[in-house]
Amino acid sequence: MPAALLVEHDERVLEPLSRMTQRHGYSNRCARSLQEARDMLQQAPADLVLLDTALPDGPGLDLIDDAPDHHQPFGQLILIGEVGEDDRRVANLNTPVLAYLKKPIDLTRIQTHLEVIAQDTDEQNHQENTDHHAAAEPPTSRLAACDYGPMLGNSPAMCQVYHMIARVAPTEAAVLLVGESGTGKELIAQTLHERSARHQGPMIPLNCGAIPENLIESELFGHEKGSFTGASQARRGVFERAHRGTLLLDEITEMPRELQVRLLRVLETGKIVRVGGEREIDVDVRVVAATNRSPQQAVDEGVLREDLLYRLSVFPIHVPPLREREADVELLAHHFLATFNKQTRTNKRLPPQAIRQLRAYHWPGNVRQLRNMIQRAHIMSDDLVRLDTLPLPDADTTAPPQSTRRGELSFNVGACLADVERELIYATLRHYQGDKRRTAKTLGVSLKTLYNRLNSYRAQGDTPPE
Repeated sequence: MPAALLVEHDERVLEPLSRMTQRHGYSNRCARSLQEARDMLQQAPADLVLLDTALPDGPGLDLIDDAPDHHQPFGQLILIGEVGEDDRRVANLNTPVLAYLKKPIDLTRIQTHLEVIAQDTDEQNHQENTDHHAAAEPPTSRLAACDYGPMLGNSPAMCQVYHMIARVAPTEAAVLLVGESGTGKELIAQTLHERSARHQGPMIPLNCGAIPENLIESELFGHEKGSFTGASQARRGVFERAHRGTLLLDEITEMPRELQVRLLRVLETGKIVRVGGEREIDVDVRVVAATNRSPQQAVDEGVLREDLLYRLSVFPIHVPPLREREADVELLAHHFLATFNKQTRTNKRLPPQAIRQLRAYHWPGNVRQLRNMIQRAHIMSDDLVRLDTLPLPDADTTAPPQSTRRGELSFNVGACLADVERELIYATLRHYQGDKRRTAKTLGVSLKTLYNRLNSYRAQGDTPPE
């Protein structure tokens, strides 16, 4: 039976952790102080350690430093800490960390890791039996690397993202997140906020592409009463609402160019003037910008001002697509399934063959697409998620409709009008490389209408080509 060491001084946390690890087949030892944990590890090693980073007699991370470089008295390591504490020290650990969770802890996250450890160990044992030999050392999870705050993922690419967040979050530097749609840029912005000195202030997101051009200036900077038709009262913009907090400007390349000059001035002076107003208002805001396009390409095309790009990208972070994080697919799938199980009070499971099928897929819609597919499979399955309930498109169905001439689409007579509209929107988006403003203009619809269509497709489990 595998052994777990739970190092936690808060009985309210220790009790549910103990029950959960026991349900997963661990024999538990509980330490309520750093010295007690040291004594227990000297007596016997542990396959799993859940470690509070703040103990009554010292930092929990000292337990890791006590271990000699050539020998670790524990296998998997899950850290539990307060927001902002020990972040840089954790980022520089030489010991692999399976998860680094903040308090109050989400037991679903820990359960996800325990299930992945169990399945990974079963697969290793099966492989050993098949090969008629056993490894000289006890097996360790191939996923053991790191997991950070509200984000999930243990691949080297995500560990690099966590390391960069730990470095830049405590500073006031502007951060630019660059990554495909569905990769979790808003979640990274949230993590930057939670790990910063501003975590007690507001975190305000604004999608620059989803606001009509005639309203985005008011949304950014606010307006005074009577400044335009319909302005029946004064209203604060996102800069004022994010005072002493963090403002996420998502899809920054979709902001009208004429507004970019004013945004640049606000970033440099820390002062805004409401639409229709004259008084300057001081704002203390940290800006995180995000885009699913190449920022330099947007500059070359005249969509984004170069001076604004320099101001926003003091610290750029590349957010990897899911196809570059194959090892994370299993962890994310287990987590999403555990979340839906908790919501519906069920206990559905993913068999190994379903995991293999998920890992083999290329995920053009990234993490968002994976979550939608797991939700649909959860609804359609009983105890085990069957392969035929995983709505993974075949290669033919993911390709755009074929045509005889470039730039044309062909449909069968009697095709559903809604399907024709969807494929036309997708094809135009692909043609303009995800530029929604140009797509909407070409299709003759408002930008808001285009966003409404794309959001409805996502709600149905589809993934637009962004």
